[in-house]
Amino acid sequence: MIQLQGTSGKTFDIKEDDKFALKFTMLLEGQLYGVKEAIQKYGYTEQRYYQLLKAYNKLGSDGLLDKKRGSDTKPIRTNQVTNQIIRLRFLDPFSSTHVISQKLKQNGYNVSVRSVERTITEYGLQKKHMF
Repeated sequence: MIQLQGTSGKTFDIKEDDKFALKFTMLLEGQLYGVKEAIQKYGYTEQRYYQLLKAYNKLGSDGLLDKKRGSDTKPIRTNQVTNQIIRLRFLDPFSSTHVISQKLKQNGYNVSVRSVERTITEYGLQKKHMF
């Protein structure tokens, strides 16, 4: 828990899991009392402090909210595509990932060779080599 103390001696507690409040308070204290003290108190780097300050100046409070992680684009390997890769692999276990990718493209699925390779690896569908 981070505790703020006013000049009258009263305190205000900020929960450590409230990321927005921590970021905002750090920026506030950084501007009023100094960046070095604020980043040390809140455990952020100076670079991150200035990134947050820039985001706050540009977007206001929205700039301090944590963003959803990951890509904004829709995944290529949907359940339907994954099922098609597995089906094609079982129909012809000796076909290469390039061939499977080409067959999928012919059927209207824009899937890269690398996506086919990932799916085959994830589902353990690699070719067994006889030595």
